[in-house]
Amino acid sequence: MPSTRLVALNGSPRGRRGNTPLMLDAFLDGVEEVWGTRPVLHHLAEAGDSEEPVHVFGEASAVLLGFPVYTDAMPGIVKAFIEALEPLCARPEGPELIFLVQSGFPEAIHSRAVEAYLERLAARLRGRYVGTIVKPSGEETRLRPKERNATLFARLCELGRSYATTGELDAKVLALLASPERFPWWLSPVLRLFFRTNTVNFLWDRQLRENGVFEERFARPYAPS
Repeated sequence: MPSTRLVALNGSPRGRRGNTPLMLDAFLDGVEEVWGTRPVLHHLAEAGDSEEPVHVFGEASAVLLGFPVYTDAMPGIVKAFIEALEPLCARPEGPELIFLVQSGFPEAIHSRAVEAYLERLAARLRGRYVGTIVKPSGEETRLRPKERNATLFARLCELGRSYATTGELDAKVLALLASPERFPWWLSPVLRLFFRTNTVNFLWDRQLRENGVFEERFARPYAPS
């Protein structure tokens, strides 16, 4: 059966303004529907040098940790948090662990290496690994109108209900959220043509301009001089 002492941790460097907390909130909606109480959502970006997130983790019976994947790696604040958990590895029993990994990559395969790491992490912390929710194409979640996120949030809510009821994550819903795992081979020529256009880089170029670094987008600071 699921633990009733679930806490959620948001590992997005954007804090409350990121895509990750929107997805975590949808999962917690489902948990609240079943339990009648809402687990607390903590934001690692707001903790600074505080040890509060580690204390929260240590006191919980179950933890939901969500974060984005940047170039196949977790954010620094998440890695620092995980490293701070090392003393807890000596405990005889850790919490149940659920992870949510979302990225701007369009294929779920980009998150599978991190998923494998998280399963091993759960074992090192002596916790029960419940599973990892993998969501590709998550970067624009916060920018879309609410109705365009309806299916995504409904599925995450369903996962929350599934965990709150059975202690497990519904495998069929996990697969739907992770689709596509990889693009079919025959789509490669079409994608190559598409990536040659400016359309695919529109969002990134806008962010580069907003931060005043558009002209340096092809810089290679570590290349041999």
